[in-house]
Amino acid sequence: MSFLSDTWTVFTRAMRLALRQPLWVVIGVMQPILYLTLFGPLLVPLASAPGFPPGDAWVIFVPGLLVQLGIFGGAFVGFGIIAEWRYGVIDRELVTPASRAALITGRVMRDVVVLVVQAIILIVCALFFGLRVPFGAVLLGLIMIGLLGASFSYLSYSVGLMTKSEDAFAPLVNMVSLPVLLLSGILLPMSLAPRWLQILSDINPFKHIVNAVRAIFRGEVGTFETGLGLLIAILLIAGGVWLGQRTFVAQTK
Repeated sequence: MSFLSDTWTVFTRAMRLALRQPLWVVIGVMQPILYLTLFGPLLVPLASAPGFPPGDAWVIFVPGLLVQLGIFGGAFVGFGIIAEWRYGVIDRELVTPASRAALITGRVMRDVVVLVVQAIILIVCALFFGLRVPFGAVLLGLIMIGLLGASFSYLSYSVGLMTKSEDAFAPLVNMVSLPVLLLSGILLPMSLAPRWLQILSDINPFKHIVNAVRAIFRGEVGTFETGLGLLIAILLIAGGVWLGQRTFVAQTK
C-alpha cells in the first residue's frame, strides 16, 4: 500500500470516530465563541486608543481567536492517542506494513478538517458582531490556521506517544501553551504592552502568525508581516511531520 492510500485509510477511520461524537466539535468551538461574546465587545472602545493596530476591533480580535483555536485544537489531541495506545490500537497498527508517516498524517488530516469546521463556525458568529473581511482573506486565513493546527497535532501526537501518560502529558501541554497564549497577543495586541514585554513577545513565533492573520484580514496579503507568519507556519509543520514520523518509527523498535 502507498503512503496516500494508507493515509486515506487512517483518515476515514478517524473521521468516522469523530462523526460519532459531533458534540466534541461544538465543545471545542465554545471557548472561542465565549471569548467572542463576552470579551470582544470590551475591545471596541480600545480600537481608537494609541498603540492599537490598524483595523477595527473585530479584525484584530477574531484572527487572535482563530490562532487560539488552532493552537489548543491541536495541542490536546495527544490525549486521544494515549487512549488508543492503552487499548492496543497503536500496537495493532504497527504490526501492519502501513507507512509510519501515514499512521500519524491520517489522524492529523482529521484534526485539520474538524479545526476548519470550527473556524468557519467562529467566523460566521463573528459576522453578526460586525466582522467584515473579504472572502479571499477568509480562505487564506483558514489555510494559515490549518497549517498551525496540523503542526500542533503532529507535535501533540508525538508527545502523547512519548509520555504515554495523561498525568505527564497534561501539565506539559499547559506549561507550553500558557506562555504561548500570553506572549502572542491573541487576546490583546502586544503593541499595547510595555516595551520589555514587546521585546519578550518578539521571540515568540506565534505572535508573528497572529500578526500575519490580522494582516490578511486587513487585506495586506503581500506584506513582510504576512510572509514571515506563513514561513513560520510552514517551518512548524515541517518540524511536526519530521518529529511525528520519527516517533512512530521509534515505536516499532
